Amino acid sequence: MSTANTLRLYLTCIRNTLEAAMCLQNFPCQEVERHNKPEVELKTSPELLLNPVLICRNEAEKCLIETSINSIRISMKVKQADELENILAKKFLRFLSMRAEAFQVLRRKPVQGYDISFLITNYHCEDMHKHKLIDFIVQFMEDIDKEISELKLSVNTRGRLVATEFLKQFI
Repeated sequence: MSTANTLRLYLTCIRNTLEAAMCLQNFPCQEVERHNKPEVELKTSPELLLNPVLICRNEAEKCLIETSINSIRISMKVKQADELENILAKKFLRFLSMRAEAFQVLRRKPVQGYDISFLITNYHCEDMHKHKLIDFIVQFMEDIDKEISELKLSVNTRGRLVATEFLKQFI
């Protein structure tokens, strides 16, 4: 099975799971009147939480989908095959996290053990189209792999050029 085919199957599984899990409704906090906090974050009432779903492509690439009555949290572990990809992914995802407000559904700090997390509440589902939110998450997952691969190629090309120029003085 080709790499592109396994990626497509992985993303299709995530898309189908998100479509099934994203049936959010307004649900006020049971402890504090006039508060509406994402239950998936607070975890104050276990009866409002669904079982989390872990979708793994391999050991290095996985997606955790946690759902509650009024919110859903999607946490992703991005593929990092070597040290260079690890550094590039960390820097790139940190860059995105610092601009979380622009994405609206991006969390500033990912869930422990994951690289990036999204939090979608019932308000997001009311303001935006559900299928567009799902498309955004899946497209983001596709693009992050491509972006890190392109950055890695760019760094390697630049390193090769620098090494060539540096070694010319010894010839």
